[in-house]
Amino acid sequence: MVSFILALVILFFGFAVYGRLTEKIFAPDDRKTPAVELNDGVDYMPIKKWKAVLIQLLNIAGTGPIFGALMGACFGPVVFLWIVLGSILGGAVHDYMSGMISERNSGASIAQLSGKYLGKPAMYIMRAFSVLLLLLTGTVFITSPANLIANMTPKALSGSFWIAVILIYYVLATPLPIDKAGEE
Repeated sequence: MVSFILALVILFFGFAVYGRLTEKIFAPDDRKTPAVELNDGVDYMPIKKWKAVLIQLLNIAGTGPIFGALMGACFGPVVFLWIVLGSILGGAVHDYMSGMISERNSGASIAQLSGKYLGKPAMYIMRAFSVLLLLLTGTVFITSPANLIANMTPKALSGSFWIAVILIYYVLATPLPIDKAGEE
């Protein structure tokens, strides 16, 4: 219980101090976001705040909490440092900084920014790297839950069965994007 309370204190301190420092460096202002300025109804479109929060939650909530607990059980206290400090130094600040950099460059992706500042070869390398990372991430986000569910269900419902169920879910969820939820 002491380590949990310590983690909460460190996370709050990171939010209050390091978050403010990061915000001071970027100095957000009242300029229009790419969603408003470049609104095309497809790639750039404003959404309600609760939908943006839900999308961010879905992006970070994946299998991380599950793996965090499992890694803690397997590897001990070092995972405590990795999760708590990694959330502050890596996760939160990385998301904020990359979002602000993209916003100030008309919503450009990391590959586009690499091309702009490092040249075309860097852009193509970053695109290939991004595709590889997306493929690996997709594989983990499909196989990890499938294997976890397979371990909790009868043997007849194997990991392959659950992989198929998750793939079907993803195919169905694709034409029903979150930005359309709650609209008449």
